[in-house]
Amino acid sequence: METGELGLIFIFLNLCKLVYFRVGNEYMIMEKIILVPVGGLANRMRAVASAVTLTYRVRRKLEVLWFRDWGLNAPFFKVFEEPELMNISFSETSCKHLLMYDRPRRRNFYLPRLFQKLLFEDCLYERDVRALCYKESELEEWASQSGRLYIATCDQFVNYSTNLLRSLFHPVASVCEEVERRFCHFSKHTVGVHIRRADHTVAIRQSPLDLFFTQLDKESDMYDDLCIYLATDSEEVKQQLRNRYGSRVHTAETVSDRGSISGIKDAVADMYTLSRTQKIYGSSGSSFSELAAQLGDIPLQILRV
Repeated sequence: METGELGLIFIFLNLCKLVYFRVGNEYMIMEKIILVPVGGLANRMRAVASAVTLTYRVRRKLEVLWFRDWGLNAPFFKVFEEPELMNISFSETSCKHLLMYDRPRRRNFYLPRLFQKLLFEDCLYERDVRALCYKESELEEWASQSGRLYIATCDQFVNYSTNLLRSLFHPVASVCEEVERRFCHFSKHTVGVHIRRADHTVAIRQSPLDLFFTQLDKESDMYDDLCIYLATDSEEVKQQLRNRYGSRVHTAETVSDRGSISGIKDAVADMYTLSRTQKIYGSSGSSFSELAAQLGDIPLQILRV
């Protein structure tokens, strides 16, 4: 091996030691499980609720590390209040955490996996979690082992209660005020509609607009006071429903934007407003409808071909 290559290896090993001691020590608490929830809003919420349920069962501490990325570019505490639950904490991350705690993937050259092998007794990544989804006895056995553990996922992997979901996620005051402002337009018979478009190819292919029109036409025939609350990321869909149902349609006036804090706040307002309707018609493959229905404990019908 040449001198230059040895020098690079030496630099890399010293970098590992430096990051390990400066960053790793922040989370070196015995019997703690680290969760990195990934994906969009609903994906993260269900992953957190699953992890909290799991750690309660095995009596472990849970630290949720909240990364900002293209899927959800907002700090946790800008959209939700801090949960008042024992042994559960949320931490915002910064650039210094990327190398050690981000989930290993192509864009980071899988480098975090090297550090995670040093920091944790065991790790479950997205594929690992999917293989264990709802195999609760196996998950509890895994979570009961000694030492620090790491989970990165976008999935619900254990059953959790609606009450836990509500206690974990309290929107900040400005979002609650917006939900109440939208709710005041509801009639005695208000249905929620979530139509996902943008980059969600499954929803576009399996949940065409005609399916929603069919159900809403039936609702309109049955109820003279029908009110439709529409949550969508498509301005075209908003216009099409307004053209068909007129003033019965209520929706956010802002344009959907996952890349800004205000856009994520609007998404949270959409979810919690949907949860106040009598039922939800949702899009295939989107967890957003499911979380809204869980929060409100209301019926959900996914429309798919």
